[in-house]
Amino acid sequence: MKQYQLFMAFFRVGMLGYGGGPASIPLVHKEVVEKYKWIDTDEFGDILAIGNSLPGPIATKMAGYIGYRVGGYLGMINAIVASIVPTIILMIVILTSLTSFREQAWVQGMTKAVVPVVGVMMAVLTWDFFAKSREGLGWGKSVLLLLVSFLLIGLLGVHPAFIIGVILLFALTRPAKKKQEGEQS
Repeated sequence: MKQYQLFMAFFRVGMLGYGGGPASIPLVHKEVVEKYKWIDTDEFGDILAIGNSLPGPIATKMAGYIGYRVGGYLGMINAIVASIVPTIILMIVILTSLTSFREQAWVQGMTKAVVPVVGVMMAVLTWDFFAKSREGLGWGKSVLLLLVSFLLIGLLGVHPAFIIGVILLFALTRPAKKKQEGEQS
């Protein structure tokens, strides 16, 4: 049953993730965190951060890792196949169909309409991640990290993988917080 759920989760992502990786990320989050609860939001953020720093399509990398976590090697293969088969089928069907209509206004409008939808989906996911970081770091550190990241990536052109690597290194080398009173060991 879990292999079927895994296949269906990533098949839906593959079918509905029109626009590539950025459009797929919120869909993957919806399936694996909210619907099936295979991982939590923090772990999803970690997978996304590491996946973005590696070469290749993000949806396929996430499918492979999450599939492995949920169902071992068979789950990994299942999730990868489920995420790429819809794309292959849709490319063949849609591209052959739309090629004959590519000059039509409705086709051009359809492709232009995807950009704002993906933008909104990414903004919602970004806000969720920011709210989660606010809980762990507080307002000041979260805003500072956001501004420094924007400055380095957006204005100075530093590759996001370097920023992610530095933050991961910082998180791994920083001393662990002491547990507050009332928490059990």
